Amino acid sequence: MPLSDSPAHYGAVTRAIHWLTALLILLAWPLGLYAHALAEEIPHLTGAEQAARVTLTATLFSVHKTMGVAVVLVSVLRLLWAWVQPRPGLVKGDHKTEALAAETVHYLLYALLIAVPVTGWIHHAATAGFAPILWPFGQSLPFVPQSETVAALFTTLHWALAWALAVVLVLHIAGALKHHVIDRDATLRRMLRGAAVEGSATQPGHALPAGAALVLLLAVAGAGIALRPSAPEAAGSAPAPALQAAQGGDWQVTEGALSLAVTQFGNVVEGQFADWTAEIEWDEDAAPGVAGHVTVTVSIPSLTLGSVTSQALGGDFLAAEEHPTAIFDADLLKLENGGQRAEGTLTLRGETAPLAFPFELAIDGDSATASADFTLDRRDFGVGAGMTDESSVAFAVSGGFELTAVRD
Repeated sequence: MPLSDSPAHYGAVTRAIHWLTALLILLAWPLGLYAHALAEEIPHLTGAEQAARVTLTATLFSVHKTMGVAVVLVSVLRLLWAWVQPRPGLVKGDHKTEALAAETVHYLLYALLIAVPVTGWIHHAATAGFAPILWPFGQSLPFVPQSETVAALFTTLHWALAWALAVVLVLHIAGALKHHVIDRDATLRRMLRGAAVEGSATQPGHALPAGAALVLLLAVAGAGIALRPSAPEAAGSAPAPALQAAQGGDWQVTEGALSLAVTQFGNVVEGQFADWTAEIEWDEDAAPGVAGHVTVTVSIPSLTLGSVTSQALGGDFLAAEEHPTAIFDADLLKLENGGQRAEGTLTLRGETAPLAFPFELAIDGDSATASADFTLDRRDFGVGAGMTDESSVAFAVSGGFELTAVRD
């Protein structure tokens, strides 16, 4: 059994790549569709049932994405192999209309086998969190920023091109069956068992079908973008009203960031709260001991946490609708060694637990900068109570802030 191709037959390498690609696509496409359907049901579940569904969905999406990466690698290998091999001509290349349609479908198929998984891969790299690719080479891609805008664009392209791939596959299979059952020629037999049959003397060429495939590909991508529904965050209920500016304290925050990081399926997912206020009192001349007080109010609905934002804000997690604010109330201490420490309580999701951490502080006249990192246990606040296995969502949640304040 020859490995290489000839003008009359497909070799073992080409046929193995062809059928491996077919297997991956026929597994990955319905798997992604099924995982998406499961994901749609997650917000309507609670407790252990929701936890189990999240884990199952993430596992299926991870397998789907890993298969997609495999399709890219196998397709690139197929194109490189075809580049150095003599490709057998069409058995009925002299049937101009049919041959042109067949070659156009082939070019579309080659393009979509790259475009569909690559657009999904870019969406994955641009979105923080959920369902990692099952390989040791990282989850990011060069030149792809983590951006909800980029993620939304490429998930749209991925879906549009995936449905186009389904249509093209149906046409490709229908064409092969037509040649085998109706025309009774060797087209399918060449790919099944390497039958050696010369193509017809007349062939359709490459420029016209390749150009037609490119036009169709761009049309599908353009239609997908044009028909894209509104982003999920734009639909549904109105956003929570903004918090009122802090009224008390002798320092006024002028800028700052309040961050959050969770570990999901072994990957760190980072996010931020867009709306929070702080009432700060601080006596820089005080002796070691209590030197001030802080009350931080956080708008929970203002959190963005990558692809898991809606899940994080749901009833089994931060319960943003029922408990729209979190409050950290603490004394600010000067330490004997010259450092600072905040000691108080955090009220989150209706539960209150102690929270203490050191912080950095620098004062220059009437301006000050402060920063800190801290860790809390989500179980202290009943967050994700149904997820008792840290392999899905870790118990420890990291937070941090950086701010600039001026003396009031």
